[in-house]
Amino acid sequence: MTNRFDTPKAPLQAEPRPMATNVQSVPATPGGLIRSTLLAAGAAGAILVLFWLPAEYGIDPTGVGGLTGLTEMGEIKSQLAAEAEADTLAAAAEPVLAPAPAVAAPEILARLDRIDAQLAAISAVIGTPPSLTEPVPEAPIAAQPAPEEVAAAPEPVEATAPEWRDEVSYTLNPGEGIEVKLAMEAGQTARFAWTANGGVVNFDLHGDGAGQKRSYEQGRAVPEQAGELTAAFTGNHGWFWRNRSDAPVTVTLRTGGAYAELKAP
Repeated sequence: MTNRFDTPKAPLQAEPRPMATNVQSVPATPGGLIRSTLLAAGAAGAILVLFWLPAEYGIDPTGVGGLTGLTEMGEIKSQLAAEAEADTLAAAAEPVLAPAPAVAAPEILARLDRIDAQLAAISAVIGTPPSLTEPVPEAPIAAQPAPEEVAAAPEPVEATAPEWRDEVSYTLNPGEGIEVKLAMEAGQTARFAWTANGGVVNFDLHGDGAGQKRSYEQGRAVPEQAGELTAAFTGNHGWFWRNRSDAPVTVTLRTGGAYAELKAP
């Protein structure tokens, strides 16, 4: 017999309790947002001026890049980019079918001129040999100088090579570059002579210091160079060489004259 008060036995289930949420909002005032924006902009500007511009483009208005070495890194990057662009333009300008005629470099012509001048000086001393088609005249008997004239004759002056203060050599693999500079005061003049020892290199003769930069001379596929370098301002003045050939090249630099020191890697 079923009692009406009996209820089916069902498992008791706990009713889900609502989760308590306690989220606090942070009020953002216009003054706080403006102050945070200005601080972020100031930090970004400081990073741009102190580090990014010297490291990427060699621009150092504050001088911090020169102290940390970032300015020199940026200058080398700019030189590499300029050389790559020059090589690309030169390759695009070269004709495809007919090769360009070989043109002697100015340095080679200068060397030939010096050889001709030396030959002319030797000819003036020993005399020009007679032509094969002309009869050879009898050699006149030279008068013997008096003893007092021999004693009074000046001794010949031997030509002496210029004295060098420093000499360095570096072997550059294909695509490799190196930079050597002289620490100089404004107006000082240094003598130099460098050679690729049978090879050719690209070079950039430039100077930098005290927020100033100057490019004195540039060249592509040059075997050697000699001359004088006068500092336009106080700073570091020197050479950057790069080997664009397919074989290693050894660059030898000799320097002398007025400068404080030679800065080499």
